[in-house]
Amino acid sequence: MVCRFTATARPARAGGMSGQTPPAADRDWVPALMRGWAARCPSCGSRTLFTAFLKMAPACTACGIDLQRFRADDAPAYFVIFIVGHIVVPLVLLLEKLYEPALWVHAVLWLPLSIGLSLWLLPRVKGAVIGVLWALQGRPQDD
Repeated sequence: MVCRFTATARPARAGGMSGQTPPAADRDWVPALMRGWAARCPSCGSRTLFTAFLKMAPACTACGIDLQRFRADDAPAYFVIFIVGHIVVPLVLLLEKLYEPALWVHAVLWLPLSIGLSLWLLPRVKGAVIGVLWALQGRPQDD
């Protein structure tokens, strides 16, 4: 069964994209992902996606799209765990294999690196997820 969704274009406010927000069928997910990664509105590219570290703005102040509809939920945390794990675990194994350091060396190296990477990646990944959700919203989906 094929389910079809339609989205109506909403005119942009001053400072947004020229003209209108692209219809759902014309939205490319790669630019939306990159804008989200940069904490920018997936529609117009203005820096209004977050109001705090991970608090998403209710709407873009430049183009007016409703950002509350795009809930990232737990996906960014899962992606960050996946990315940090794939960076840190090989480094831990390599260091252990080459130098066999004491456990305190591992703790001093990998705990701050894991926490730092996670805190750096989390808002970027959340923005990217929101950008992809915006780009794919309203597209036809197969059940």
